[in-house]
Amino acid sequence: MKYINAKEIIKSTDKSSSEKNDCSVRAFTTALDVDYDAAHSYLKNVFKREDKKGCKKMETTAREISLSGETQKIDNVEFDLEVLPESKVTNTYKLHGEVIARKKTVKSFIKDFSKGIYLVLVSGHVFTVKNGLMIDNVGEEWRPTRKVESVFELKLKNVLVQTEFEFARFC
Repeated sequence: MKYINAKEIIKSTDKSSSEKNDCSVRAFTTALDVDYDAAHSYLKNVFKREDKKGCKKMETTAREISLSGETQKIDNVEFDLEVLPESKVTNTYKLHGEVIARKKTVKSFIKDFSKGIYLVLVSGHVFTVKNGLMIDNVGEEWRPTRKVESVFELKLKNVLVQTEFEFARFC
């Protein structure tokens, strides 16, 4: 699994150094390459995130935005937020002749979705997967078997998609 620590690419600000429980802010910041403070304001206004308390309604609000089809904007980056269907975040197995669906692990999700920009929700946490690169907090790279709860794809509207060459500098 290719991994980079989110702190290595997020420019420190007064707000970022005083925050905690800010994985949702970091996820949007790293996914869209936007300013931390702008992502913080967006989550506060749109997702009703409270300072230092995390984003309690991340999944519900993201689903509402996805259903509305409204293009979102942080700084000058416009994007559509789409919820991946349950079938995309589960693996199916045959057990004693019966087909069962189980949630993908982080590792299997990254393997299956090596292109695109995703916000991946696991229990109590969210991080970025960008063209097969996991961008998360220190220590999280050692937890590849966490179960994926849901995934939101960010489709950029007015920005050129970065090439694999540009991502090579992080690996």
